[in-house]
Amino acid sequence: MDWGDAAIIIALLAACLVALILVLLARREADATRRQAHEDTDAIKTEARAMLADAQRREEHVARREQEVAAEWRQARELTEQAEAKAQQVELRAQQAEADRRAARDQLAAARQEAAELLQIASGLTPDEARAHQLKLITEDAERDAAAMVRRVEAKARRAADDRARHIVATAVHRMAGPTSTQSVVTVVPLPAEEMKGRIIGKEGRNIRTFEALTGVNVIIDDSSDQVTLSSFDAERREVAAVALEALIADGRIHPQRIELAYAEALAGARDRAVAAGHEAAERAGVVGLHPEVIETLGRLRLRVSYGQNVLAHLVETAQLAAAMAAEIGADVATARRAAFLHDLGKAMSAERPGTHAALGAELLRRLGESEIVVNAVAAHHDEVALQSVEAVIVQAADAVSASRPGARREELDQFVERMTTLESLVASHPGVRRAVAMAAGREVRVVVEPEIVGDAAVPELAGAIARQIESDLTYPGEITVTVVRELRASATAG
Repeated sequence: MDWGDAAIIIALLAACLVALILVLLARREADATRRQAHEDTDAIKTEARAMLADAQRREEHVARREQEVAAEWRQARELTEQAEAKAQQVELRAQQAEADRRAARDQLAAARQEAAELLQIASGLTPDEARAHQLKLITEDAERDAAAMVRRVEAKARRAADDRARHIVATAVHRMAGPTSTQSVVTVVPLPAEEMKGRIIGKEGRNIRTFEALTGVNVIIDDSSDQVTLSSFDAERREVAAVALEALIADGRIHPQRIELAYAEALAGARDRAVAAGHEAAERAGVVGLHPEVIETLGRLRLRVSYGQNVLAHLVETAQLAAAMAAEIGADVATARRAAFLHDLGKAMSAERPGTHAALGAELLRRLGESEIVVNAVAAHHDEVALQSVEAVIVQAADAVSASRPGARREELDQFVERMTTLESLVASHPGVRRAVAMAAGREVRVVVEPEIVGDAAVPELAGAIARQIESDLTYPGEITVTVVRELRASATAG
């Protein structure tokens, strides 16, 4: 055997060995596959048995639920039948009750008819006359009881309110005892020397004529005093003239050209003076955060007076009074102070635009973004609109206190007489009034009534009606007390 044959034999043996190995591997893989198939079959069988058991349990649950639903249905049907039976019983009882009610009503009507016939026979009155008489008696008794109750309640409330109001107002006034602020139609400018009078008059009076022509005020120079009086009904003209004259006196050079320059400078500085006055007043009143336009408008009120009372000083005083009152009753102090300080703002615009000063001031404040409470307090301080907050009531009260305290305002004689006459005529127009007398400078009115026309029960009602008419028809500072007097006198002579 040569090497070639040996190599072939070895190759054949290797091929047989490889084939044997492949056969063994295939058999092992087949055995593993067979075992896995058996295991999968067992798992499927186990899962199928579990699913079958679960289906049986669900079937049993459905069967039990069907039985429960059937039982509930039978119970609901029984309850429905019972309810229908009870409804029938209730309906029968209602029909019986209605029949009993009709029978009772018929019996009552018969009894009333019988009683009316007996009453008519006994009194000699027809049923309508008897009914009217009884109604009149009941009405009179009710009116007397109501009037007595109203008097008791009003007296009790008035006592409590008066005590509390006196305490609040007295505390506020005591804490803010402001000086009386009055102005007239003249402004006095002091002179540093007697020779200054001649300079002001000028050669042949040309300086004083130029000054009066430019400023529109009358210049009064008295030989017996060291001062110059500027007279004009226009407060703005007087202020500009005073500023110009003071500048001329300080400079010492007084001639027509210098007068024109001083007047132009004084006129140009009017806005700055208004702004400065507005800031000073706001600082004294304790109000911050005001719009620049509001500050300037307030400053213009430094030249405005009402019954001799400076309006800007009145606003400062009212703000301080309102703050004190708000602190006493627990209201918003800052809001009350702010609204009171701004309540007469519209007086600076009342000569330029139509409308009341309350409405003009409220319109300006609303446009400039003030709070609605402040706007309402300004608009309502003369009862032109309804009061919407306690701060608005406080502003109204503080305004009345500042305006009506003794010495705060002065009034011309003819205006005073006219106001008293109007008040008395208004009160005397009520039926049953014999005489009306205004007293205490118009703070009180005494009303004497005819006792045959006005009864005792009608006296409080008449006093209230007069007070309401005064509130609606008259404009006045403070309060007016109405006192109604009824006196019945009878006399007889024994012979």
